[in-house]
Amino acid sequence: MASINLIEAFQEFKDAENIDRPTMMKVVEDVFKTLLRKKYVSDENFDVIVNAEQGDLEIFRRRMIVEDGEVEDPLAEIAYSEAIKIEPDFEVGEELIESVDLFDFGRRAILAAKQTLASRIGDLKKNLLVQQYEGRLGEMINAEVYQVWRKEVLLLDDDGNELILPKSEQIPQDFFKKGENTRAVISRVDVKNNTPVIILSRTNPIFLEKLMEMEVPEIAEGLITIKKIVREPGERAKVAVESYDDRIDPVGACVGMKGSRIHGIVRELKNENIDVINFTTNTQLLIQRSLTPAKISYMELDNEKKRAEVYLQADQVSLAIGRRGVNIKLACELTGYNIDVYRENEETEEFDIDLVEFSDEIDMWIIDELKRVGCDTARSVLALTPEELERRTDLEKETIQDIRRILEEEFEKE
Repeated sequence: MASINLIEAFQEFKDAENIDRPTMMKVVEDVFKTLLRKKYVSDENFDVIVNAEQGDLEIFRRRMIVEDGEVEDPLAEIAYSEAIKIEPDFEVGEELIESVDLFDFGRRAILAAKQTLASRIGDLKKNLLVQQYEGRLGEMINAEVYQVWRKEVLLLDDDGNELILPKSEQIPQDFFKKGENTRAVISRVDVKNNTPVIILSRTNPIFLEKLMEMEVPEIAEGLITIKKIVREPGERAKVAVESYDDRIDPVGACVGMKGSRIHGIVRELKNENIDVINFTTNTQLLIQRSLTPAKISYMELDNEKKRAEVYLQADQVSLAIGRRGVNIKLACELTGYNIDVYRENEETEEFDIDLVEFSDEIDMWIIDELKRVGCDTARSVLALTPEELERRTDLEKETIQDIRRILEEEFEKE
């Protein structure tokens, strides 16, 4: 009985996890039935037998034995005189089953069949990868950095699948080294040139949500619910939480004793400031909480137009707006209201920024020195001449020039 060994091809199936045996058998049968149709026009009277364990494949041909001269369909029938040449005991009316020697198809046809089989296996792997990751969207994954490029980072999961972390999905302060592990969430699955591309994200609000689930048991257990998260990656995030148990303080549980729970998340997010607030259906109270750390004096709401006019003391305006307007921008996203900030008893507040917001560019001891002489915002520093700053503080001339340059550049951006 002739057969063809396909151990290498079947090994491809074994390497492709999650491909079940029925699927494997069906694909192999389809490939070789195509080969049969090319040679015999039809595959109706052929049986393809696959032994997946040994990697063997055999093909049998079935024909009915008829009287000589009565053969109407050579594919389905064989003359009695021809049948007894194969086995003398055959009689008219019996079915003749004989093995097909695959080498009769020709070496080129067999090679083409193997290539087709390998291609079908590759397609199955791709489809399985897409299905696997489409079912895991939003899931946290820990992957190894394999290659770092200017516009993206290539990572490998535990099964060796390639994952992509684009620059646009990275926190601005992120820095990656080959061989290290990093965490991200599965954002989406793209298909480019018939190849699945798994896209990860560290900027998606879901990433922060998953980090909080890992650090705060009450969230994982469902005692605390995250109602909404808004982020400016690497800068600031606001998280509205709610507890279904009156005995649990959701904000305190999320922050932890002396910030123990939130500190780990902040480090993972490259020192991103995280404001955790109590969610409420009271719009006015929600807006007030969303503008943390600023303290509001009073506000006027227009619920139809979704607008809020918020009035604050002069020293609170810069805190409400935040550096580059991040704080008020996130407050608007969190509440769904357009928030306008005004200085109390004055029409509009000239945009200003608290000096603490520049702590990543200006040393804290310098900020403390400026505050000592009454300069606690950017505009209050720029209002004084370099000579006056040099006279009133212990700062050197070059340091004062650098400070003014940093502050002026910030207002130019705005």
